[in-house]
Amino acid sequence: MTKHLFTGRYTTENEEDIVVFVIGMRVNKRLAVHKWLPVFLAMPGMIRELYTNKEDLGFLSMESYFGLRTTAMIQYWRSMDDLLAYAKFEKHMNAWKNFYKKIGNNQTVGIYHETYQVKKGNYESFYGNMPHYGLGKALDLIPITAKHDSARKRLKVE
Repeated sequence: MTKHLFTGRYTTENEEDIVVFVIGMRVNKRLAVHKWLPVFLAMPGMIRELYTNKEDLGFLSMESYFGLRTTAMIQYWRSMDDLLAYAKFEKHMNAWKNFYKKIGNNQTVGIYHETYQVKKGNYESFYGNMPHYGLGKALDLIPITAKHDSARKRLKVE
């Protein structure tokens, strides 16, 4: 199924603070499937929970990437408070506790996250002939006009 493509050039407004959260895992010992697979399988339930309760949680959207050893998920959040509040939700807390109970300092699998609080006006985006994607899925897409036809203009850097 092909996603709807937005033909032409689009951007997003940058009038709101946002939080970008990067989270993932790395398989350090591929043959230890019994160790890393439960870590991998903990994420889909949390993602369902986020999308089911998007508005209430302040979760905006996400994209996922799967490499040979490493997964990465880029999430967009309305605020730092929303992201930190979600960390205390049952599905996340259970996954966190299970990881440290079953894996701890065992080197078979690693997890990571990075959090970026981005103030309004300090980010920009461009999408050419793309479906809703990344920040353009988290925020409203708007057609590029002369007002914001370059990254410099979108960032209001003169």
